[in-house]
Amino acid sequence: MNNKFRNNPELKPLLQKIKNVIATLDGKALPLKFMEVCGTHTVSILKFGFRHYFKDSIKFLSGPGCPVCVTSAHDVDKIIYLAQQGNHLVTFGDLIKVPGTHSSLEREIAKGATVDVVYSPLDTIKIASNTKKEVIFIAIGFETTIPVIAGLVLDAYAQQINNVSILCLVKTMPNVLRFLLSQLKGEIDGMIMPGHVSVIIGSEPYEFVPQEYGIPCAIAGFEPVDLGLGIQTLVAQISSRDPKVDNRYTRMVRSEGNRAAQELISAVFQECDVSWRGFGSIPRSGLCLNEEFSFFDAEKRFRIKVKDEVVQSACICGDIIAGRKSPLDCTLFRKNCTPENPIGPCMVSFEGACAAYYKYGE
Repeated sequence: MNNKFRNNPELKPLLQKIKNVIATLDGKALPLKFMEVCGTHTVSILKFGFRHYFKDSIKFLSGPGCPVCVTSAHDVDKIIYLAQQGNHLVTFGDLIKVPGTHSSLEREIAKGATVDVVYSPLDTIKIASNTKKEVIFIAIGFETTIPVIAGLVLDAYAQQINNVSILCLVKTMPNVLRFLLSQLKGEIDGMIMPGHVSVIIGSEPYEFVPQEYGIPCAIAGFEPVDLGLGIQTLVAQISSRDPKVDNRYTRMVRSEGNRAAQELISAVFQECDVSWRGFGSIPRSGLCLNEEFSFFDAEKRFRIKVKDEVVQSACICGDIIAGRKSPLDCTLFRKNCTPENPIGPCMVSFEGACAAYYKYGE
């Protein structure tokens, strides 16, 4: 399937058609400002040359769709605290280098902390079954990974594995978009919605964007023709002055989403207010364990107490994921801040805008 979408001979004519329509837009200042919410879309836009191709007509803005990037320094400090107490941490690889206020997991590992990197949260069960230590899964991610994290909790509950807990830092997409748009009124002309998240939640949760803010939306996949189709519908909606949510990723996304995954999430989690890097606390923009499974809540089990410190830094990652600035605006980019020596999380994660610009940008 990927070859079909990557090597589609209709792609170049499609992109030219988009340019032609943009040239006919009446009274619309160029460049158009399109936000790609998902970090993987940022990578694709740079990797496949969309930013360069549309450099005079479309400005692409990164959004808050990179899980590692939106994890606050205060939450990273909680992770560091748990590592320093002699617990056995389990995490995704992207978190290892993310700096907190004073340390990172990479530094704590060098000091002797026990940290396992896994691809699936479910691997935590096997790890916990082979140690007497407290095993804590660091749960970050959006709706894409939350069902698997729910599965981990249900498995630990069913098997009565009592030395497992999770530090729940998961976040959800709709309310951060609402918050973002309230801050960027009139500054965004269109939004490319995340493909993977949309597989789970569907297209319906985005309807408020065109209805309340008049902003065109496209749900798109990650191959060049996917992005081309997404950009085409945004430009067409601007031309017709008819904003809506147009699903151009129909081979994967249904309007209602994945009901089974949604039910799994609802069985284990409940909405809560959470802190985001670049935004602060946003009401009902994350999930925490519900009362039935609160036994597995690491924050309650270990009574984590970490000071909320503010450290002065030239890093502008918070502004980048909020669409206010570009990695190219950062004085640290490519100088002090590189993938080998990241100052902020946007350079750590492969989905981070800074890492993508470093690898594929001009």
